[in-house]
Amino acid sequence: MVQAKTWVLTKHFDGFPKDSNFELKVEELPEPKDGEVLLQAVFFSVDPYMRVIQSNNPAFPVGSHVVARCGWKTHTVCDGTDLTPIMPDWPEDVSLSLALGTIGMPGLTALYGIEEVLGLQKGETLLVNAAAGAVGSVVGQIAKLKGCKVVGSAGSDAKVAFLKELGFDEAFNYKTVSSLEEALKKASPEGYDCFFENVGGPFSTVALQQMKNFGRIAVCGSISVYNDTAPQTGPYPHLTMIFKQLKMEGFMQSRWEHKHPESLRRLMGWLKEVSDGKRFIMMFDLVLNVGVCLW
Repeated sequence: MVQAKTWVLTKHFDGFPKDSNFELKVEELPEPKDGEVLLQAVFFSVDPYMRVIQSNNPAFPVGSHVVARCGWKTHTVCDGTDLTPIMPDWPEDVSLSLALGTIGMPGLTALYGIEEVLGLQKGETLLVNAAAGAVGSVVGQIAKLKGCKVVGSAGSDAKVAFLKELGFDEAFNYKTVSSLEEALKKASPEGYDCFFENVGGPFSTVALQQMKNFGRIAVCGSISVYNDTAPQTGPYPHLTMIFKQLKMEGFMQSRWEHKHPESLRRLMGWLKEVSDGKRFIMMFDLVLNVGVCLW
């Protein structure tokens, strides 16, 4: 009999979550039945990554690693449904935690947003907000690999320095600039061909004014409104979108699930090509800050 520690949501939060919204519980798990596996969590994120430690399911032998959506638990018994095996030839010198970051959902989101939604081309200029996050940091690095100019915004000077380390051409702290409009113009006076949108709110209103004609916008997130107690309202630049003939599309990486195996290998290939060990890698502590898992 295995004891599992589980973080559960005891009360839906109003605004930002507090410790009191969660409770740590301990439960006894039954022995796995035929076709079931016992998982032990190795790394936690909003998409928990786990290792099989006991199995009655031949598809998941003991010791194999999988990505699972089982909540924040140290151990889980399940029938194997919705378990995603890690790449069978995962390199020994690459941390398995990257299956939650660069070589996982955030990396896939970055790749599909760039290629499937934006169709980013060599020589174009890309704007990325929340650029130091799990998705934004990979977006900027893929864009540089494709020969593009990349401008990123972040919320602290330390994050701006991080973006510079990753190879961003221009980066600024949106919290300290006197004018977001002027900061965007200074970073790219000629405007932006593409915009990878992670923030929403007032930033988007200003950024759309800086788009070139026929610009493309990939809407991945809207973190500025996630914890609002009431929907944000305000001006939206409809006329800008009309006169500049902009294209805006929301997306989730699951749309291209059939491409995941090939795409993960491409991401791993880019990672392995890096010689200095600093670029194209997302530190796990940043991945943990992606959001709050609700189940």
